[in-house]
Amino acid sequence: MLDSVSINGKILPVPIIQGGMGVGVSLGGLAGAVMKRGGMGVISAAHPGYYRDDFYTDNYNANIRGLKDEIAKARQIAGENGLLGVNIMVAGQEYEAMVKAAVEGGADAIISGAGLPLELPKYTADSQVLIAPIVSSARRLKLIARRWDTSYGTAPDFVVIEGSLAGGHLGFKKEDLIGGNIQPLEEILPQVLRELKPYEEKYARKIPVFVAGGIFDGADIAKFIKLGASGVQMATRFIATYECDAHPAFKQAVIDCRKEDIGLVKSPAGLPGRAVRNSFIQKTENAGNIKVTNCLHCMKPCNPDDTCYCITRALINAVKGNVDNGLVFVGANAWRVDRLGHVDRLMKQLVSECEKALEEN
Repeated sequence: MLDSVSINGKILPVPIIQGGMGVGVSLGGLAGAVMKRGGMGVISAAHPGYYRDDFYTDNYNANIRGLKDEIAKARQIAGENGLLGVNIMVAGQEYEAMVKAAVEGGADAIISGAGLPLELPKYTADSQVLIAPIVSSARRLKLIARRWDTSYGTAPDFVVIEGSLAGGHLGFKKEDLIGGNIQPLEEILPQVLRELKPYEEKYARKIPVFVAGGIFDGADIAKFIKLGASGVQMATRFIATYECDAHPAFKQAVIDCRKEDIGLVKSPAGLPGRAVRNSFIQKTENAGNIKVTNCLHCMKPCNPDDTCYCITRALINAVKGNVDNGLVFVGANAWRVDRLGHVDRLMKQLVSECEKALEEN
């Protein structure tokens, strides 16, 4: 049987985290459906208010209200089932505000990457929210865990290791990704587990580790559980579900993409990313920078005067269905997604496949 996971007093019945996907790909609809099946549904805090009328005139408040409304929506769908997470990028200009909004809105967990969330515990003090860094190596975890321990007297409640096969922004250098000079998840996982042991002993609790990046089916889940992971985080497979919050054309773009259509792209966030290499991506590569107007000043590393394009508008175009003029982030195995389905069926399938693989070995 696939065991539930205890995370600092909170129980995750099914050890599957649905990865956060922004802008607007994973909001309350998808997160609530995953929670209903016992997993951790995750809302992306990357412009959750993008669909509001005042988004371009009052971006800050539109996103704060949007996040809280999406949390409430997920809760309404899921009832008392599962856990609710919010994915918040360190690189976002309103990082602290979004963390506090997630806490006020009633999230169970905050998962934070796209930078080192060194000060996350400061913003969640006096709350019961679980906090987890996304890391790409044991070295990065060591930096974060040491800071949290010495400055805030705490340790991660759980950890997400995101490997090089993930979609969206990646925590690796582009030249290493191209050259294949990247540690596989199978090597990073035991190193992270060793790095966590002193903190598990000091704080007298288990710190579960979830792996992400290239996880496609139940056999993959079983493989990493046998290697010591408590569970997995998956994102791309949840795009091709009826409950996903993106436009049907966005979902179809994922279903239709071929292996050769998926590749690395440059991002205004200053990190390499993996996406469908559609006409928009080709335009950014062939025509040079696309001028930014009415900048929302949303990403810390982004300078509107010399950025390659506005990532916010590119993501919004895509999630609204204007895929050819937008950015479609996907994982390396997106080409294996071949049909649309319901979250309930996908979750049951993943659990069944995993349990079968665990029994066989």
